[in-house]
Amino acid sequence: MVFDHDGKVVANAYEKHEQIYPEPGWVEHDANEIWDNTKKVIDAALSSAGLDPEQLEAIGITNQRETTLIWDRETGQPIHNAIVWQDRRTTDRIETLEADGKTDDVRAKTGLEPDAYFSATKAEWLLDNSDPIKLQRSRPEDIRDRAKDGELAFGTIDTWLIYNLTGNHITDVTNASRTMLFNIHDMEWDDELLEEFNVPRELLPEVRPSSDDDHYGETDADGFLGAEVPVAGALGDQQAALFGQTCFDAGDAKNTYGTGSFMLMNTGEEAVMSEHGLLTTVGFQRSGEPVQYALEGSIFITGAAIEWLEDMTLIDNAGESEKLARSVESTDGVYFVPAFTGLGAPHWDQRARGTIVGMTRGTRREHIVRATLESIAFQTRDVAEAMESDSDIDLSSLRVDGGAVKNNFLCQLQSNILDTEIVRPQVDETTALGSAYAAGLAVGYWETLDELRDNWQVDREFGPKDPQNVEARYGRWKEAVDRSLDWAREE
Repeated sequence: MVFDHDGKVVANAYEKHEQIYPEPGWVEHDANEIWDNTKKVIDAALSSAGLDPEQLEAIGITNQRETTLIWDRETGQPIHNAIVWQDRRTTDRIETLEADGKTDDVRAKTGLEPDAYFSATKAEWLLDNSDPIKLQRSRPEDIRDRAKDGELAFGTIDTWLIYNLTGNHITDVTNASRTMLFNIHDMEWDDELLEEFNVPRELLPEVRPSSDDDHYGETDADGFLGAEVPVAGALGDQQAALFGQTCFDAGDAKNTYGTGSFMLMNTGEEAVMSEHGLLTTVGFQRSGEPVQYALEGSIFITGAAIEWLEDMTLIDNAGESEKLARSVESTDGVYFVPAFTGLGAPHWDQRARGTIVGMTRGTRREHIVRATLESIAFQTRDVAEAMESDSDIDLSSLRVDGGAVKNNFLCQLQSNILDTEIVRPQVDETTALGSAYAAGLAVGYWETLDELRDNWQVDREFGPKDPQNVEARYGRWKEAVDRSLDWAREE
């Protein structure tokens, strides 16, 4: 996406990449495909707007966090497919960590709930299980030898893209904070965690501010872009949305409805440790300024549940979900818990699985579609209640963004279930906007945060109305969640 000084979209381009499922609960991406698609969409966006690459002031990057890969520094080739944030293959490793009594230590250092979601166990798995044949090597232990010798590089997708754009091995503070290897209080890689997960320090990228006045590097004038453009900002997708929604002050909150949903509240310079199943994470950092922290509620499956409806041919496209949900007055007692990859905040059950309860012979696809949209709103309430308890701040309004907020029915439903005003901005692609803001601030395209606040414009507000027994339905939702828990056990 290309943005102008007013924060308006000048051009955009879009490419899907393959979702790879080698085994149940495993999810992978082809990192080379992601890089190829990145080049395609940059070229396509510039072409559609008639822009020359020299007209770009800076490039910012945002990425799905936690997705992990390791590549050969000399060849630039990954040693294995990237392991995606949704992947559950390291669940047993996390349970061993918990059984060894190390949960509190991990939580205290990283702000994270130990889970297969984060990068640490993915990196450990890659080092232990990548096929040395693919590396033209003969010994399995050779991968670890090469990692210790600094011949391999670890990164999340931001690091992979920065490396391919600039040749430099760099991540930003927000992505580092999601690896379960980074101490968010000391703001550095943690030796004890590196030892626990057997990840050599030589693998790791340099950690820099999210908006970096020194820049991460420049694109190669002889490369695909044909120009030297500073790469100067990076934020994990949810922190990018927080930044794009201009949630710069303590107490500001946003919820992004994407593949999953992620509610973040800015807590200022204090890392508020959660007592209700939320994560404490780095919100953002500008060069020369203190780190801003956030509380986060991570819901693994929301938009992906709508994609599942498409996969099951219950709907033809995402837009149809609103029409079908409106065509019935209720779910007729049906509740859907979309725990396809376990449950995140505030439940943190890696073995929960997708569950539909309350069906009768009269249940139709309309009821299941409506129950899917309600599941998104109910999961958000689970997180909102935890966030209010941890922060002692009542949510008077919630800024929302992401693909699903184009659905007016969902926005109104969310307002009813939260009993809170829902505010949708004119530019709802705030994840991309946030990374553009971070890069633009670093090169002086924008001078102050107030300029960004002035850009933020409301598209529509939704206030609570006609709640239809919300409290009783929310109680039944919690019963449905209980039935989904601890399902995926070994036979």
